[in-house]
Amino acid sequence: MAIERTRADVELIREEVPFDGFWKLKVLHLRYRRFDGSWSQPISREVHARGGAVGVLLYDPTLDAVAFVEQFRPGPWERGDARPWLLELVAGLIEPDESPESVARRESEEEAGCLITALEPIADYYATPGGCDEYFHVFCARADLSNVGEFHGLQAENEDIRLHVVRWPEALQWMRAGRLNNAHALLAMYWMQLNRERLRAAWRS
Repeated sequence: MAIERTRADVELIREEVPFDGFWKLKVLHLRYRRFDGSWSQPISREVHARGGAVGVLLYDPTLDAVAFVEQFRPGPWERGDARPWLLELVAGLIEPDESPESVARRESEEEAGCLITALEPIADYYATPGGCDEYFHVFCARADLSNVGEFHGLQAENEDIRLHVVRWPEALQWMRAGRLNNAHALLAMYWMQLNRERLRAAWRS
């Protein structure tokens, strides 16, 4: 018989918040019920508290092109990456009282300067469950990419974003060459390989 574990099988002993800035860091002291029915020893785990986020692969069925945003990322820089400017999906965090769909529309305007006219879910998943609570919602969105500008972002948030509109064959080349080196963009592209013909036929009609 399959063993199902739920939140009731975890006991939170105490929680600390040693840092609460641009991101929040929590230290959880807890124990959990093991698969043999006994309780684990108390453990301490740091969790990067980010909450929900949204990613959008913009697709223009007339141009047969997708769009990626390029911006500086401190994580790759800290790792020593020679190119800490990444090619990514349009993306943003979910604010209180926002739906993932509304964030997809807001971020598409802010980061790519375009209105989306259809949304199709790709996947919902934990990005890094071993140390982060971020839950990601990824969509493919129909958009007119024929006349979008190159540079975007909110100055109030110190954003400096470059938009790349890429025809589908070239986007595949970018993926194969390793230019798309983050999980959200790769997942969306693999999904697009399976669904592009169906979407193109539906969204061009």
